[in-house]
Amino acid sequence: MADRLDALDLAVLTALTEQPRAGVLELSRRLGVARATVQARLRRLEETGVVTGYGPDVDVAAAGFGVQAFVTLEIAQGALDDVAEDLRAIPGVLEAHATTGSGDVLCRLAAESHGALQETLLRLGRSPSVVRSTSVVALSELVPRRVLPLLASGTPRPAGRAPGYRAGAAGD
Repeated sequence: MADRLDALDLAVLTALTEQPRAGVLELSRRLGVARATVQARLRRLEETGVVTGYGPDVDVAAAGFGVQAFVTLEIAQGALDDVAEDLRAIPGVLEAHATTGSGDVLCRLAAESHGALQETLLRLGRSPSVVRSTSVVALSELVPRRVLPLLASGTPRPAGRAPGYRAGAAGD
């Protein structure tokens, strides 16, 4: 999103985080703004890629995959696309990021046991694109994935009118 989020955007995102299953009408009641305003904000947040989905957040440990690890991969020169394809083919790879520094790719893995984690690590090592890997097993999660503190850390712009909203329209 080119512009910073404004106070209403943050309020909408906070309300959705607190009650992910709330509908537009419920959000408008909680926020004290018109339903059309909430709908327009959500549409803009979706179109600009700020809101990427409404699927359930899944706790992989609760789903039976309690062993997690972070793996740094050093890959062959120019092999980023190939290693990305290899990583997508391994179900235990939850996410992977190209990085700077001594490694080239940082991955987060999950497995149901240490033995299953070892199998995933061996499979990673069989990729012709991977030159070397270093893994660290995660013992506990200290800060779960979150975005609201970051979004709220700046001084938000005052809430403005939703795009296409006429000046003086009722409920805004």
